[in-house]
Amino acid sequence: MLSQDRLHQITERFEYLEARLNAGTASEDFARISREYAELKPVAEEVAAWRRLTAEIAEAEAMLADPEMHALAEEELPRLRAALCEGEAALQLALLPRDAADARPAMIEIRPGTGGDEAALFAGDLLRMYTRYAEARGWRLEIVDLQETDLGGIKEVTARIEGEGVFARLKYESGVHRVQRVPETESGGRIHTSAATVAVLPEAEAVEIDIPAGDIRIDTMRSSGAGGQHVNTTDSAVRITHLPSGIVVTSSEKSQHRNREIAMQVLRARLFDQERRRAADAMAADRKAQVGSGDRSERIRTYNFPQGRMTDHRINLTLYRLEQILAGDLDEVIDALSADAQARLLAEMDG
Repeated sequence: MLSQDRLHQITERFEYLEARLNAGTASEDFARISREYAELKPVAEEVAAWRRLTAEIAEAEAMLADPEMHALAEEELPRLRAALCEGEAALQLALLPRDAADARPAMIEIRPGTGGDEAALFAGDLLRMYTRYAEARGWRLEIVDLQETDLGGIKEVTARIEGEGVFARLKYESGVHRVQRVPETESGGRIHTSAATVAVLPEAEAVEIDIPAGDIRIDTMRSSGAGGQHVNTTDSAVRITHLPSGIVVTSSEKSQHRNREIAMQVLRARLFDQERRRAADAMAADRKAQVGSGDRSERIRTYNFPQGRMTDHRINLTLYRLEQILAGDLDEVIDALSADAQARLLAEMDG
């Protein structure tokens, strides 16, 4: 059952925020109020649509008592009641608890796992896949740190992605991605299995994660790419070590000042992610079994080249269009993962 008190509170809050924005709120509050208004708007619209349908049904039921309108009401009521069922389902989804980090930019980290050079090449394939997905959605992807192998693979990469709903869409990508294919270096045609680990972290704001200056050590070094290429003449790369946790982050753009800024962003994201994980583990002991748990030791997906298929093991989804998926066509996969996560939340609420 939908709580009338809760629906009233949502409508009241939405109207208050709308009035504040129309009145021209103070600049320091504008961003916060705009963000809350944007998050609440789709929920308020679903509430308004549901109320319109319930009013129309009440009006049609009242018409049944009128001999002249009885036939019209009988004809309209089945359609209205069916629309109300759909509206209630949409409203329940809109009322599901939101991950506060969903609207944030994200840091994505990709590292090769088992499989040597082939794993490093696969890590490069994953970076291209996410880069193309970001382009298709109009997001901005910025490489923060990239360490390549001599064969063109990736030892490690960190990228920042900014745009609408970035973390909400990419948070299901955290985990172990496995590839099965014949490596180019394999003369016998044998299929090899290798893996890469993906971590997607919501970006944290400085006010949320306070890092005392005494907790970090900052080192500068020369930037270098694959095979010693792209060596800068100045020590511009920055490595920051967070002493309490042992977390080490690096950034190797051309500007040392920008590198410090980026490295601190990555460090805050990792520390924020640790806090989110602690809170999630405390809330639910079975959290790691849920889609979106982000357990990076969990094998989440297999990309099988001989069969041209991708299988997401968390929801038993298999698609036979591997080439398109690796070209960045990820929406079908992410939509299915999002729908499964919503179904789990609805089941928890009903339980």
